Amino acid sequence: MTEFMPLLLFIVVCLVLMCGFPVAFTLAGTSLLFAGIGLLTGTFDGAFLSALPNRIFGILSNQILIAVPLFVFMGVMLEKSRIAEKLLRNLGLLFGPVRGGLGFSVILVGMLLAASTGIVGATVVTMGLISLPTMLRNGYSPSLASGTICATGTLGQIIPPSTALIILGDVLSSSYQQAQLKMGIFTPDTVSVADLFVGALIPGLMLVAGYLLYTAGVAVFRPAAAPAVADRQPMTPGFLLELLKGLLPPLLLIIAVLGSILTGKATPTEAAGIGAMGALVLAILYGQFDLKRLREVMDSTLQVTSMIFLIFIGAALFSLVFRGFGGEELVHDAFSNMPGGVFAAMLVVMLVIFLLGFILDFIEITFVVVPIVAPVLLAMGVDPVWLGIMIAINLQTSFLTPPFGFSLFYLRGVAPPELSTSMLYKGAIPFIVIQVIVLGLLAMFPELATWLPDKIYG
Repeated sequence: MTEFMPLLLFIVVCLVLMCGFPVAFTLAGTSLLFAGIGLLTGTFDGAFLSALPNRIFGILSNQILIAVPLFVFMGVMLEKSRIAEKLLRNLGLLFGPVRGGLGFSVILVGMLLAASTGIVGATVVTMGLISLPTMLRNGYSPSLASGTICATGTLGQIIPPSTALIILGDVLSSSYQQAQLKMGIFTPDTVSVADLFVGALIPGLMLVAGYLLYTAGVAVFRPAAAPAVADRQPMTPGFLLELLKGLLPPLLLIIAVLGSILTGKATPTEAAGIGAMGALVLAILYGQFDLKRLREVMDSTLQVTSMIFLIFIGAALFSLVFRGFGGEELVHDAFSNMPGGVFAAMLVVMLVIFLLGFILDFIEITFVVVPIVAPVLLAMGVDPVWLGIMIAINLQTSFLTPPFGFSLFYLRGVAPPELSTSMLYKGAIPFIVIQVIVLGLLAMFPELATWLPDKIYG
């Protein structure tokens, strides 16, 4: 029975999470319960729990994780100051005369919003409230409109600077060092959040290009599903100036944040500080800043950050208990004895993560599953940047897949009653196909994720 305790711990954690209990308390409470049972039965060494204070101190003193509240602040401030709404309206007017133009606008603004918020739920809900009524009013197919919004909302998983990539980068970094130490490498290489940001650029842009091409194809072959906007805006100097005023400031902010990381001028944490201050300045320049809004933004930032750091602590406890029961050896033996080697192990992990994406959020999977499987895969020679991007796009696809995709649930919550659930599911399918194609290309050509980081950072 003892050898099955790690597996039982993992299953119980997933079942409790599915019942709706908070993630941090589920991880910590279930782990302590199993540790208590293990101590009573003599199957668990209590010395593992004595490492918890050092783990917590390591989390609180981690410089990289300071970027989390700063990027969350940046995203919430841009959302609350209605900068995205203004940007969508102006781009809609610019592309309006073109068939499928509103769809192009939603994809491009969704990309920028994903880069600024990095949170799937916030992006989908914001785009649903702003753009869905406009698209339906202008005669767009309900399935195309809903599919476009859900798909672009999930870009928050992969388009940097993404909060999800920051958290995943930190977990993969410790897993990579752990894997190298087990291999006898006592001066281990590191993988940074900046590596993941750079590695995500090409796959992220491939997804955006795929969405744009599909929308253009619908506009050409099914023009009634993606018509041009009826009331066309004349291209006057005043309109172009208004367009630039809405487009350039947020675009320059995102370029400044990403550019400072890519060029090595700033760490992700320093770049997050630039982003937070830049979002505050933009809100002031747009006349959307007051103390009430600042309080709302700070409250939202505090709630999200507190949740994330509590999950960090709960995950540290889960990791120690799982290791104390011999879980790492169990996973390593299972993967090592699996026919097909690295390919089979990677395929199984991707399939498990995809299925868990139906019932667990990205943060939960990052802290529960990745620390278990990543050290073993990395010790088998898998590239950490490629693994991180594969996991991110895999989960992005899972969040979009009916009937349990989180992105579909978010949009269902703000969609008008006339938009049926079956229309949502139908609209998501073509975009799921696009994401599976990109995931397949990334699996066949890992250089799509690894070439740019190697080129920039050597």
